[in-house]
Amino acid sequence: MPSKKSQCKPTAAELSIMGVIWELGPCTVRQVFKYLSESQDIGYTTVLKLMQIMTDKGLLERDTSVRPQVFKASRPQQQTQRQLLRELLDRAFDGSPGNLVLQALSIRKCSPQERREIRELLDQLEQKDA
Repeated sequence: MPSKKSQCKPTAAELSIMGVIWELGPCTVRQVFKYLSESQDIGYTTVLKLMQIMTDKGLLERDTSVRPQVFKASRPQQQTQRQLLRELLDRAFDGSPGNLVLQALSIRKCSPQERREIRELLDQLEQKDA
């Protein structure tokens, strides 16, 4: 049975912090704060507290052997996204990936590159079913 920590879902604010860490790699609180403060009104102590909470929840890992402490994501971005998507799929779309994709594509346009990737994935899935 997975531990409670490994099942924690990040909040929107926590996801924005994780996004910074996934993009930049392991970071200090100050680095995350500096990055986030360029696009939103957020305080240093807010970022610090959120990152402490995220460490307690198992979303981040902290390297205490260096000063200032460095934080990294405990799981890769793709793994976290898949977990969140599975939960959304089950709760909002009755487990239907087709309905989820149709709704997603109806509300936002995707780039030509994304469309090619979707087609390639669909082709792969069809080959497996054949």
